Amino acid sequence: MPHISTRMKSDVAGFPRHPSPVTRHLSMRVAIVHDYFCNLGGSDTVARALYDLFPQARLFTLLVYARNRQHDLLRDVPLQTSFLQKLPLAQRTHQPFLPLMPLAIESLDLRGYDLVLSSSHTVAHGVIPRPDALHICYCYTPMRYAWDMEQQYLTELPAPVRPLMRWTMHRLRQWDVTAAARVDHFVADSHFVARRIEKYYRRYATVIPPPVDTDFYTPQDTPRQDFYLVAGRLTGYKRVDLVVDAFRHIQKKLVVVGAGPELKRLQRAAGANVTFLGATSREVLREHFAQCRALLFPGLEDFGIVLVEAQAMGCPVIAYGAGGVLDIVRDGETGVLFEAQTVDAVCNAVARFEQMTFDPAHLRANALAFSQDHFRTRMLEFIQDKWDEFHRT
Repeated sequence: MPHISTRMKSDVAGFPRHPSPVTRHLSMRVAIVHDYFCNLGGSDTVARALYDLFPQARLFTLLVYARNRQHDLLRDVPLQTSFLQKLPLAQRTHQPFLPLMPLAIESLDLRGYDLVLSSSHTVAHGVIPRPDALHICYCYTPMRYAWDMEQQYLTELPAPVRPLMRWTMHRLRQWDVTAAARVDHFVADSHFVARRIEKYYRRYATVIPPPVDTDFYTPQDTPRQDFYLVAGRLTGYKRVDLVVDAFRHIQKKLVVVGAGPELKRLQRAAGANVTFLGATSREVLREHFAQCRALLFPGLEDFGIVLVEAQAMGCPVIAYGAGGVLDIVRDGETGVLFEAQTVDAVCNAVARFEQMTFDPAHLRANALAFSQDHFRTRMLEFIQDKWDEFHRT
């Protein structure tokens, strides 16, 4: 396989919309398979980054919400969707179709492709490539619904449907392990995910962190103000409730950026010192990174891109010390870690942070290890190495 150049241009939105054709001289036919483009987040950005490595590729996905069709993330991308796209409600919801997703992903026709790159947190790794095709999976997590978050998922459902969904989760786990055997090589976004891949699939995964737009999130000449920040989608597992409850006891201002199903409940529980901004632009988020004292991150996450974005701007973080956070934050150097998801632990961590100082340049240097350039270089080297190995055997 010829050497691959890694030069690429980025546009102002952070997505390399018009990249240099880094692999156009290659004869391989490439398919990129992503679960779905629904509530756009970090995994969708990685899928776009994989496409920009191979701009001649075809991007397959189960479905796309109608509101996302014109998003910068998908602009100029040739998408091919599954039969799920034609089902009622598929333009605005995807959860009801979870039992059909294995069938839908297996229905994608990849016979014409030599290299398959799956971008998977649900079922994308379950595609069926040609026997002589190389399949590399960038895995954000083994399917949460079916494995470690099954009980939480079931408790959120109406009681009458729980027995049926418990059986569905059982069958999904069986399918998931079988599907993992179709992958030649796994890449995990963190060591935490790599351990879970080994536990559930009994497979080794190389760790390559996802790309973060450290060119957009850069230090600003702005004085820091006396408030703390939470940013992200407001869902139960992110545990923003811990921070909101903690700030009933902490005499500081808290700003919450983000929207989601927990928003109204959090607003009812918040004190007068908590402000909710709802969903905002990247520019507004960048402004708050530049001004806040620290970003609070109370959830157990597979990675945590927002932590890197904050540090890229010289903003320290206060985070629950588990999961993918441990790949990003070093306690006492780039932030403060707390050991339990409790209100007391958050209060104590903020109190400890108040007695410390952090070097913005050191925070920035730590974040640069997760830059888009690092991701492109490492992924291309990994793919090239595995392609050469595949064709030597």
